[in-house]
Amino acid sequence: MSTHTISSYKFTFMLFISFMEQQRRLNVSKIELKDITKESVVEFLDWLQLKRKSSNATCNVRLAGLHSFFRFLQYQHPENLSEWQRILSIRAKKTETEAINYLTIDGIILLLEQPDTSTHKGRRDLAMLALMYDCAARVGTGN
Repeated sequence: MSTHTISSYKFTFMLFISFMEQQRRLNVSKIELKDITKESVVEFLDWLQLKRKSSNATCNVRLAGLHSFFRFLQYQHPENLSEWQRILSIRAKKTETEAINYLTIDGIILLLEQPDTSTHKGRRDLAMLALMYDCAARVGTGN
């Protein structure tokens, strides 16, 4: 994993431990795996949004870190498999993204001027861009 992912996961667990201490009144030295339930994870995500004013996207990043950990725990502590699967069933929150619905004429001209037509690859790229524009090809978001 990248250093950014590791750093993000580390911060997720720092926040989760703080939540368990503050909201669940558990000392960090007393937290056990049995204390971590689907309900506590859902409360943690709600706490992030309500108390820390985190966005849905940020909560989804925190949930991804927790999901990664609980996928690992399925193999390390299978005796709690049903609880780990309950936690893994928590869905990410929907996030809003603003899509660009169209390009202006100036934007299209600028796009088609980008390839270097003095090279074979540039002419190929221009042909591909022109074909995609002419047939109204678009990138879907999968939503």
